[in-house]
Amino acid sequence: MLSSLHESCGVFGIYAPGEDIARITFFGLFALQHRGQESAGIASWDGDKIQIHTHMGLVAQAFTEHELKHLGGDYAIGHTRYSTTGSSKAENAQPLLVQGLWGELALAHNGNLINAKELRDDLQAEGMTFRTSTDSEVIAQVFANAPGKDWFERARYAMRLLKGAYSLTILTREGLMAVRDPLGVRPLCIGTINGGWVFASESCALDHIGAKLVRQVEPGEVVLVNQDGIQGKQVVEPERRAACAFEFIYFARPDSQLDGKLLYPARMAMGAELAKEHPVEADIVIGIPDSATAAAIGYSQASGILFSEGLLKNRYVGRTFIQPDQRLRDMGVRLKFNPMREVLEGKRVIVVDDSIVRGTTTPHVVSLLRRAGAKEVHLRICAPPIVSPCHFGVDMATKAELIAAHHSVDEIRQKVGADSLGYLSIPGLIRAIGLPEQQFCLACFTGKYPIPVQLEMDKLALEVEAAAPHRR
Repeated sequence: MLSSLHESCGVFGIYAPGEDIARITFFGLFALQHRGQESAGIASWDGDKIQIHTHMGLVAQAFTEHELKHLGGDYAIGHTRYSTTGSSKAENAQPLLVQGLWGELALAHNGNLINAKELRDDLQAEGMTFRTSTDSEVIAQVFANAPGKDWFERARYAMRLLKGAYSLTILTREGLMAVRDPLGVRPLCIGTINGGWVFASESCALDHIGAKLVRQVEPGEVVLVNQDGIQGKQVVEPERRAACAFEFIYFARPDSQLDGKLLYPARMAMGAELAKEHPVEADIVIGIPDSATAAAIGYSQASGILFSEGLLKNRYVGRTFIQPDQRLRDMGVRLKFNPMREVLEGKRVIVVDDSIVRGTTTPHVVSLLRRAGAKEVHLRICAPPIVSPCHFGVDMATKAELIAAHHSVDEIRQKVGADSLGYLSIPGLIRAIGLPEQQFCLACFTGKYPIPVQLEMDKLALEVEAAAPHRR
């Protein structure tokens, strides 16, 4: 469910001579705010040096007019963060700025490395120091100190060392780079704007700034943009593709395109598949707003059962650094959702949601609907049961916390208090998306990872290393 599943980050990059690049980057990040709400930052290159500004909090809180005016030049990258590796603190905000063999380098990262500690230990043995506890700084140092005659050769060297998920925008004195890992786990797209070029995690960011989508950065590809034009090279040949299925289910905005698919109709198709796989007699279909609205409409259309808005979402209850007291914390679901008794009372209700992770929030939603008068509550979930943790940039839970890893569907139904519970099958999910199954990472549903991982990775390992006094 929405409160239990978080993506890692959104990245942005632009080369647009004569444009207000800092302001454009600001609005690009604003469109990517859903991908991370802990910190935001922009780095720009004015032809002399890289200027950088980062701040904790939302994009709108991170920048003033004064700060944007001081981020000049023709090149910029931006980042909005939700932490996976590395805790939520100011020093871990991105973009990160490092010095290397080729001068200054600023980097914004979406994803998660599975060999970050190993690489960090190797780099420290070579005399490098680290100021953050993130895997992103490890990536930045690997790129900044990679050998090679140009950035394509250096990227090839770096990408052969890095294991895991990384979609990157990188700012150097030789131009702006976009890099996508060979698995293509996280999205990254290319657009044009007024003769310039833009990179973004999602195409919705291009729409908001008036840019035109050109294509996705291919897995294993590096794209370099500067005054000489744009050049893309396949520097590492992918052995397989492993796009994150949760980008299609929940993470990416429904108005974004991934691999040529607009997500809104794909999510409607997930709801339609749910209606076929798990039909039930009911009076209305509602979705958990906003992530499951499209799927609920799809379920309604396929089943012929009326769609209605049964829950209204308070869109101003987001992530906050001001924590409520314990009484209000216990009422967290009521703070976020308000049920409409006139719609729900006496009705058999089908509730469509994107996922169940720990199973801690769902019972409160079911209880809320029952107190509003719902006669029956039937849960339908767009994601198959989540049985394994993600190691590629999604902060979902440890295996011990995943309710579906230890309980049957009927046991989960009893725990959440629903009258019935149905999960979308993996074949149903693939049919709804309309792309080949072999293109996806489905590890959280199957336990089969696209590359070997240490199943109990300690996400605090880098923080322990960073906190060691002799390394501060």
